[in-house]
Amino acid sequence: MRREFDNGAFAGRLLAIAACALAWLTPLARSIAQSAAPPAAQPGAVAAANTALDRYLDGLTTLRTKFSQVVIDAAGKTLETGEGTLLVRRPGRFRWEYAPSNAGAQLLVADGTNLWFYDRELQQATVKPAAAALTATPVMLLSGTTAELRAAFTVVAVGEHDALEWVQVTPRSATAEFASAELGFRGGQLARLVIHDRLNQTDTLIFTDSARGARIADTELRFAPPAGVDVIGTPRPLAGAQ
Repeated sequence: MRREFDNGAFAGRLLAIAACALAWLTPLARSIAQSAAPPAAQPGAVAAANTALDRYLDGLTTLRTKFSQVVIDAAGKTLETGEGTLLVRRPGRFRWEYAPSNAGAQLLVADGTNLWFYDRELQQATVKPAAAALTATPVMLLSGTTAELRAAFTVVAVGEHDALEWVQVTPRSATAEFASAELGFRGGQLARLVIHDRLNQTDTLIFTDSARGARIADTELRFAPPAGVDVIGTPRPLAGAQ
């Protein structure tokens, strides 16, 4: 069965990603998620050019990290949990591999030209132009340039909570697929990303084993559909490809 992804909702769910369908399964995990809720921006908060996010992105070229992902709905109900790995090479290239607890593994790859989504369970790959698919999505928070970040989002430091230094980002576009997001930093390292979508669902990602400046092979940031996979869309040639 063909199932083409909606580029905004898809990118929002899988990156950090905003149309969320994940959450804690145990009361302990739920209590952790609630205690970890970042502070809302105060009316007097002022956007600064030297937030923890700016400092983190300064000099960041590559990142390799593991994550666990959790989503709760507006009523606090658990929807799903999952875990995966994220590779980033700035600007604009990443690999997001995710295994939800109740479905097959999924892969999202931005090669600098195309955005690929591969659903192993369906044996289906969808490709769209990366520039159009990733505009004002949470992916840009880590993979985009600082100029792109400031152009697409309002960035505000909102203080410390839960032993983390928090930065809130709000899309400037009214058509963005998420309402706001908070990034929590510990010791200058990204520890948590909390995304609020427009359905009042909250997607929480906790990062572990993060390595800045990690070596990432070109092949890890490209995707070639396996034989027999149904491909929806037409990929554009990669820059410099023969």
